[in-house]
Amino acid sequence: MTGPAPGSAGVLALLHTSPVHVPVFEALREAHHPGLALRHLVREELLTRAAAEGPASVAAEVRGAVVRAARDGAEAVLCTCSTLGGVAESAAAAAGVPVLRVDRPMAAEAVAAGPRIVVLAALAGTLEPTTGLIAEEARRAGQEVALRSVLVPGAWELFRSGDGEGYLARVAAAAREVSGADVLVLAQASMAPARALLTGGPPVLSSPGPGLAAAARAVRG
Repeated sequence: MTGPAPGSAGVLALLHTSPVHVPVFEALREAHHPGLALRHLVREELLTRAAAEGPASVAAEVRGAVVRAARDGAEAVLCTCSTLGGVAESAAAAAGVPVLRVDRPMAAEAVAAGPRIVVLAALAGTLEPTTGLIAEEARRAGQEVALRSVLVPGAWELFRSGDGEGYLARVAAAAREVSGADVLVLAQASMAPARALLTGGPPVLSSPGPGLAAAARAVRG
């Protein structure tokens, strides 16, 4: 876990389920939120268990991690795992600080972009939490949406093996095959760099940028 920088304006804890997310959010912080101190907590085993047994199976451990982060001085906590986002949000009352899921701002942006929304995921367990979140944001906005889901075949195996380039190429290839969409949603934060491989089609949304921006606002209060 990295600590706050001297003179920082606020401390945000990030709960990750892969170490690949750490440099992504550090780069976003440097580019857009230089006064924000980040503390990274990586718990890969939580996603492994959630993928096999469902997010509820790790709810207590997620809540414990969030509460400890708040006790250690975090002014807000951002869960960067779409699969665990819902259980993380539910820990806000116990933590006593804002707890955000990284994909909620993206979901709201997708609803605003158009009714025909296609969600792409590399991990099957991410599809239901993400589509459920988009449906929730649509109800909040009073909008009707038509949701479709695409599980990118073989992508998660490439990610787990460390083949990041192959992983992103597989995601981009699946996105290019989608037709009839007003907006494409990349369900997992790890998929975000695939946006650079996609041009000329519908808007492609990813969660790290808007998610970190929302968390930074929460820290500022």
